[in-house]
Amino acid sequence: MSVNYKFWTVCMIQDNDKVLLLDRQHDNFKGFIPPGGKVEFPESFVEGAIREVKEETGLEVSNLVYKGIYEYVNPDKNDRYIIFNYITKEFSGTLLQKPHEGKPVWVNIGDVKDLPMQKSIRRRFPLFFDEGTFEVQVKWDNEKDAEGEVMIRKT
Repeated sequence: MSVNYKFWTVCMIQDNDKVLLLDRQHDNFKGFIPPGGKVEFPESFVEGAIREVKEETGLEVSNLVYKGIYEYVNPDKNDRYIIFNYITKEFSGTLLQKPHEGKPVWVNIGDVKDLPMQKSIRRRFPLFFDEGTFEVQVKWDNEKDAEGEVMIRKT
């Protein structure tokens, strides 16, 4: 039995009590999200995160800290989608004015709870600021075409 693997990254950029989020208003993944995207073969996961941040925000990031894995598994289709999550406080450059993925916006961390956000982003958001790392596994329910069992583990 072969398994279909896909890899993505997310990079939370923090500046004191603010984080940079994209106000994404297109396709079926609307809301405020950290920059990130698909890892291109054969780049490393960190290289993918750095490239995606640059493409989506215009910023150069460095000294990324690994925070954890967020994954979807679909046992019916043998799919496993793994998102590597990073945070950094080190960045330079100028924000893009009209990037394709969504407008970059600095948001107070305490105000994020009031923003429209995908369930998967909201679920892991506080984990970026906790000590240590995390692992979140979501089993996809094919019949309902929705999230099934969710396991959150601090590692």
